[in-house]
Amino acid sequence: MKYVLATANPGKVSEMREVLSKLGIEVITRDDLDIDIDVEETGTTFLENAKLKAKAICAASGLPSIADDSGLVVDALDGKPGVYTSSYGGEGLTPKERCEYLLSNMKNFEHRRAKFVCVIVCAFPDGKLITANGECHGCIVSEPRGSGGFGYDPVFQPDGKDRTMAELAPGEKNAISHRGIALKRFSELLKSLKLTDD
Repeated sequence: MKYVLATANPGKVSEMREVLSKLGIEVITRDDLDIDIDVEETGTTFLENAKLKAKAICAASGLPSIADDSGLVVDALDGKPGVYTSSYGGEGLTPKERCEYLLSNMKNFEHRRAKFVCVIVCAFPDGKLITANGECHGCIVSEPRGSGGFGYDPVFQPDGKDRTMAELAPGEKNAISHRGIALKRFSELLKSLKLTDD
């Protein structure tokens, strides 16, 4: 059975494909099916937004669709940017500018605890939904480090590591990341429900 990734974010596609393919799950992208839908993320939680995306792409493709909604939750900023992670600081900013904006808002805080959160939803054509989540705890560093990953990876240092997410090799990052953890839980759910070819 093929599963469609609802995301159009190339960084997410790469991470999700790498993890899921190792688990024997065949994934295709929206581009593979020429699906060009802009799903408005009107939810107030990661779960609500992931459901919106998964259901829309499932309806458009007729195939099971895997969507995630994820973001950075910073304690000192009362949980911001949260569900607004990708638009934090305003529209049109580059990932580097968003990191700089975050750091400027953190400059007066000693408490720099944060976490990445990921919620995955798979929508099936028969209306069934499967959900899984993952979190990666760490802190916001004082300046960007590393060139790997994407988004806020250069300013987030996971617990137990002396490097930021952007300084970790892809396999090392996927083993501890919020998305990697959520995908592992998701794949275990699929297997327990006998929804994979394994």
